[in-house]
Amino acid sequence: MKPVIVIFAPTACGKTALATEMFGRSSLSCFKGKGEVISADSQAVYKGLDIGTAKPTPEEQKEIPHHLVDIIEPDRQFGVGNFITMADDLCTEILERKKIPLVVGGTGFYIRNFLLGLPVTPESNPLIREQLKEKLQRVGKEEMYAELKHVDPDSAWKINKNDAYRICRALEVYYTSGKPLSSYSLPDSLRKKFDFLTIILNRNKDELYERIDARVEKMFENGLAQEVEHLKEKGFTAESPGMKAIGYSEFFIEGLTKNQIKEKIKSDSHHYAKKQYTFMRGIPEAVTVDADDKEKIFSLISGFCRQVPFLS
Repeated sequence: MKPVIVIFAPTACGKTALATEMFGRSSLSCFKGKGEVISADSQAVYKGLDIGTAKPTPEEQKEIPHHLVDIIEPDRQFGVGNFITMADDLCTEILERKKIPLVVGGTGFYIRNFLLGLPVTPESNPLIREQLKEKLQRVGKEEMYAELKHVDPDSAWKINKNDAYRICRALEVYYTSGKPLSSYSLPDSLRKKFDFLTIILNRNKDELYERIDARVEKMFENGLAQEVEHLKEKGFTAESPGMKAIGYSEFFIEGLTKNQIKEKIKSDSHHYAKKQYTFMRGIPEAVTVDADDKEKIFSLISGFCRQVPFLS
């Protein structure tokens, strides 16, 4: 099977630094230059969303190649199906270069589906989809989200209340099949296409929240507010898929001061980090490690890589 390393952790846990320290061009490890990162960040795919997504810097991307970063405009939809298709292809391409694919990110929904595979759901029903789009225009996403909470509360919990695309898709599944989207469960075993090493980096909640808050402060120092204004000037709005991300959507809330926006981003980021860990519960063979336990992390990765013929 094809070897793939998956590293999951919420924002501010040090994922990129870990991948670089182990596989970067300046690494002191024996696997120096032998890995490429596939970003599992649902917002890093969008061009122009740099500061608020803590996207890897040009210097970091020189240290270790990154994929699925800056590939589409913020007004285009990018979902888990797109991610899995592209990540699968990239894993094969990276392995053909005799390097290890490193799927690294904090979007637990993407990583869970990448590891286990997508649930089989009904095909799109064009008539119902069109009816839902028309209703969305008429009543707005808040009412549509309330409808989803009524018919499928489990899916509503997983979907951002501003994500009109996924809200409508969940409602479409319900009205097409008569069953909630949440009833179409994921497989409970890892996909056989790859040989996975899955590492979940863990941090104490208080420490994690402090790191998140420090990162948000740094984002504002680096010009997050100006970045959002520039995106607005280019015509992107609160309805643009990319602008629904934490760090961007808060700027569209009427009546908030700059400091209130900052505090809202911190609060939303805390909640998001907690939520992402729930997506990773029960992943078969996943190893949860303290994010600062470099010795154990390196031991896990080294043991896995030494079983790869072209690295041994």
